[in-house]
Amino acid sequence: MTATDEEVPSPPPFLVAASLSGAADAEWARTAAPHVDAAVLGGIALDPASRAAARDLVARDRSEFLPGNPLAWIDRQLDRLADVPLRPGVNVRSTTVDPVREAAERCAERGAVCEVNAHCRQPELRAVGCGESLLRETDRLAAYVAAAAETGATTSVKVRAEVPGADLVAVADAVADAGADWLHVDAMDSEAVVDELTAGRERDGTDRPRDDLTVIANNGVRGRETVAEYAAYGADAVSVGRPSERPEALSRIADAVAAWREGKLLAESEASRPEASS
Repeated sequence: MTATDEEVPSPPPFLVAASLSGAADAEWARTAAPHVDAAVLGGIALDPASRAAARDLVARDRSEFLPGNPLAWIDRQLDRLADVPLRPGVNVRSTTVDPVREAAERCAERGAVCEVNAHCRQPELRAVGCGESLLRETDRLAAYVAAAAETGATTSVKVRAEVPGADLVAVADAVADAGADWLHVDAMDSEAVVDELTAGRERDGTDRPRDDLTVIANNGVRGRETVAEYAAYGADAVSVGRPSERPEALSRIADAVAAWREGKLLAESEASRPEASS
């Protein structure tokens, strides 16, 4: 084996605070920082159609970020985290490509992650072509990802399981081809979807673009047992939503991720694999 053939060590498992509409700003990230490795701000609607949908959400009492200038908001929020020891990111929504590129440029300048939202399920957002509607329009989603990746920003795509008509494996392949670095998967109580996305990785000798995606598992992460389950399914990292607002929960999850990083969850992870109990 030559030096160029040597396997590059995988990055250690990590913990992400996932975006919370209307709540995940710089102050929220500062509060989470003692426990997490990364924090994704937003979601933030970028273009007129997505902002109109966000206003409709606010009208029915949902919390949303609606600054006068969303790109300036990204600048301010990321700058406020310049001295905080975590990797920041911003979850963005748009019905057009150019605003995604502009947001990614701001992320790239600050070493932040630009996360394309293909996740939100609110009907107002789906009606304008945002959120989970992108899971059925992989060409459009791939165009968003390519625009973000071309700026040099680490590019994440947040997706949701159990969307009728959506094939997450095909989505993963498409966004990986387009240059995505992270696939942030809301498993929606279907944790085994993570295994479908990582199946065969480093085991079957194939060379698929999605094999290089960092797969971040989201939904129901509450402590050692759930972290071990996602580890068993092949996740590279886990994320938390509402628990990110509760320091005691974050601390418990962070301890579990630390044990995973140190190899202490290995036995539990193997024991939790479905075939282990069959």
